[in-house]
Amino acid sequence: MKNFLVALPLVALVAACGGSPGGKAGAQLKVVGSSTVYPFTTAVSEEYQRANPGSSAIVESTGTGAGIKLFCAGIGEQFPDMVNASRPMKASEYADCAKNGAKNVIEVPIGIDGLTLIQAKGQPPLNLTTTDIYKALAANPYGKPNSATTWQDVNPALPATKIRVLGPPPTSGTRDSLAELILAKGCESDPAMKALKKTDEAKQKDICTKVREDGVFVEAGENDNLLVQKVSADPGALGVLGFSFLDENADRVVPVSLGGVAPTEATISDLSYPGSRKLYLYVKGEHLAAKPGIRQFLAAYGKAMAKGGLLETRGLVPFGSAELASATAQTAALKPLDPAGLK
Repeated sequence: MKNFLVALPLVALVAACGGSPGGKAGAQLKVVGSSTVYPFTTAVSEEYQRANPGSSAIVESTGTGAGIKLFCAGIGEQFPDMVNASRPMKASEYADCAKNGAKNVIEVPIGIDGLTLIQAKGQPPLNLTTTDIYKALAANPYGKPNSATTWQDVNPALPATKIRVLGPPPTSGTRDSLAELILAKGCESDPAMKALKKTDEAKQKDICTKVREDGVFVEAGENDNLLVQKVSADPGALGVLGFSFLDENADRVVPVSLGGVAPTEATISDLSYPGSRKLYLYVKGEHLAAKPGIRQFLAAYGKAMAKGGLLETRGLVPFGSAELASATAQTAALKPLDPAGLK
């Protein structure tokens, strides 16, 4: 009886697709999630539809957090089949998925991106450390209210330029990556903060990752192309986004080095750039039977993520040989993730 009840939404899903399980226009695929991953999945979607006449796939940019919330809300035609993510799914998010019947969540790593700080082209080169950025953006660096107004306030070796950083909102996976890859690392350069993590993790997380709200950090929304426009027109301002958008807009913006390392395909691929991060596509296993087109879509993704493939031409850094082979195999094997490995 339990299995029968779980299957009901899938029966409705097939019916909603016109009774045909094939990859026709009626069996429309729905993808939501990360604005960083959006252009890559959109490119794959176009290839998938060209290779499968009559197929249909809609890709929406909602931000990672908001996208996973939609994805995990249930199974059936009204819920997304896949979600783009610029960070791994959290244990709490998987718990919501499972509670709503989506227990077979399939994780597909698609490549590597670099969380990048940018500034308008023509500005003096800027080289920051994770500690500099933490001291500039944290609401309470090392537990004390932030009063820094210029970069020189956080590091005497930096210019006396007003701190103004445009970045993603809390719903964005890029915001989570900013917290994990940059702010937390800068915070934990202080021994007392590393020690606090062992005794009071919640307090340490608040001190290390809470961003100031006095106008120094500006939430610029989920539209990374708009963020590029704003930064290129605002000398002195910095922006936070994915490497692919930097690559596409090299005529208007330039990268800020982190710890002396500039974001390039090489430094991101070998993970020497501090902001390197994996990107993901999550698939709802419960929808595979009703929408076989999902498998065709993922096959297109596997082909696109190859070295020299479609995604690399769009700015995504491909995995090294072993990891690429594993990721490509997963687009066919579709092995559900083990929730025990989530944080």
